[in-house]
Amino acid sequence: MTNGTGYQDKPWLAHYGKEVPETLEYEETHIVEFLERSAGKFPDKTALNFQGYKVPYRELNDMVKRFAACLNDFGIKKGDSVAILLPNLIPCVVSYYAILKIGGIVVMNNPLYSDRELYHQFNDSGSKVLITLDLLGNRMIDLRPKTKIKQIIYTSIGDYLPFPKNLLFKLVAKKKKLAANVKSADNLYKWKDVLAKYSSKPDPVDISFDDVAMYQYTGGTTGVSKGVMLTHANLSKQIQQISAWFPTSFKKGNEIMLGCLPFFHVFGLSPCMNWAIHMGWEIILVPKPQPQPLIEAINKYKPTIVAFVPTMIIGMLNDPDIVKADITSIRGCFSGSSPLPIEVIKDFEQKTGAVIVEGFGLTEATPVTHVNPFVDGKRKVGSIGLPIPDTQCRIVDLVEGKTDVPVGETGELLIKGPQVMKGYWNMPEETEATLKDGWLHTGDIARMDEDGYFFVVDRKKDMIISGGLNVYPRNIEEVFYEHPKVLEACAIGIPHPTRGEAIKIFVVLKEGETATQEELLEFCINRMAKYKFPTEIEFRKELPKTNVGKILKKILREEEMIKRKKQESK
Repeated sequence: MTNGTGYQDKPWLAHYGKEVPETLEYEETHIVEFLERSAGKFPDKTALNFQGYKVPYRELNDMVKRFAACLNDFGIKKGDSVAILLPNLIPCVVSYYAILKIGGIVVMNNPLYSDRELYHQFNDSGSKVLITLDLLGNRMIDLRPKTKIKQIIYTSIGDYLPFPKNLLFKLVAKKKKLAANVKSADNLYKWKDVLAKYSSKPDPVDISFDDVAMYQYTGGTTGVSKGVMLTHANLSKQIQQISAWFPTSFKKGNEIMLGCLPFFHVFGLSPCMNWAIHMGWEIILVPKPQPQPLIEAINKYKPTIVAFVPTMIIGMLNDPDIVKADITSIRGCFSGSSPLPIEVIKDFEQKTGAVIVEGFGLTEATPVTHVNPFVDGKRKVGSIGLPIPDTQCRIVDLVEGKTDVPVGETGELLIKGPQVMKGYWNMPEETEATLKDGWLHTGDIARMDEDGYFFVVDRKKDMIISGGLNVYPRNIEEVFYEHPKVLEACAIGIPHPTRGEAIKIFVVLKEGETATQEELLEFCINRMAKYKFPTEIEFRKELPKTNVGKILKKILREEEMIKRKKQESK
């Protein structure tokens, strides 16, 4: 190790904020109890705000108890799975906390998934009840006989809108495909009907801190998705870890959180929804996190805290509406999921006056493991930051995954902490391969500098080996993001007859711009080594992404393979 420093020495602790502890004394408090606590302390404060329709904490807590009683009546008992298939709407939040309150297991699902993907997740989880949207109602009724789902409850975007939006919605919703008629079926219920029917007295249940709270599916857009088992302890301790990282920056009851990251994704779930409710903050619900709705929500409702993925920030900065919008209410911006180009950070901070803090996480860790200091510590641009309290980290060799590499060198990032999952549901072999001696093998290639700051170089599976040399796509993408005409860039490895692999980069240009392959390659001169130069550049209008805006490299690889096979067969 450099200067005798090892990962076990935790050099990152020297750069913690003044009041951030190394370790925590955790409350054994479930996140539903955090909601009840906020409802007791801030009963009249707005908890949820959907397009101006406001639900105060007292009412949110009452809705949760009513829906929990409904689930009891539907036969849901402790350990039963209940599926939620919703964007960021009021019923999504209510359903989530109600399921946990009665000891059920929450199964969050992406509304953009195909029937095949949903079929797998419904059946793998053994879900017995489904809460969904009227727009998906008929599809789910048809899919239900192939699953164990008995009851379907559906809501509408128009269920909670202020006057006069509620009246206008009824007139235009179906024409604009914002609402749909749901055909008649047995055991089919309207959300507002069941909420009105039941009293706020669910059956009491004894829930252990170690009980599974969620099957959070990961990887569903690319192959068979795995159900990550997150316990009540994982969820609660994660929120306590996040709160400890910002001991003085944000006060309980004082902030407004922009809830635009989908709550069915773990990045939206913990750092946005659960943390905000624990802190007694207002959450601005944005079900469609596109540039214009985001700019409109920030301009109108003045959130002070936001969490984005890079594509959201890039999209807003390049939207013409950003010029006339006031987005200076933002004090803190958290970015994760993928690296944020340096120029984008500078531009966003200049327009908002806010501080962007990059962090890192993964579904298997609830998700946050690393964050840059916010106020009284050094932020390192390009770094994912420091391990948060009670989080141990190592960088190990890429071959066997056992031996620590010297500080400053790259290897696989390993993590251990109270936020790490229990395992994968019904996948003992996958669990054994990922969790070894309590260490979570992330599959991310990273390095740690002498100060204890971590830098993710790339995904282990994304690394390109060209002519025997390791090439990290992120390094190439960073160069292209510096080009003034480039909006998005994504590099992958493609087969090469002599080098093994060559580099291909997909580029989306900013609106109104034109560029040639030669022009972009000339830009790379003096900015990267020759062996990293792309052999192919493909211009596209858009790139395939997950619902949270993460570029799907696997889809690009698959499309490339199909194209090459067709060419070879000619």
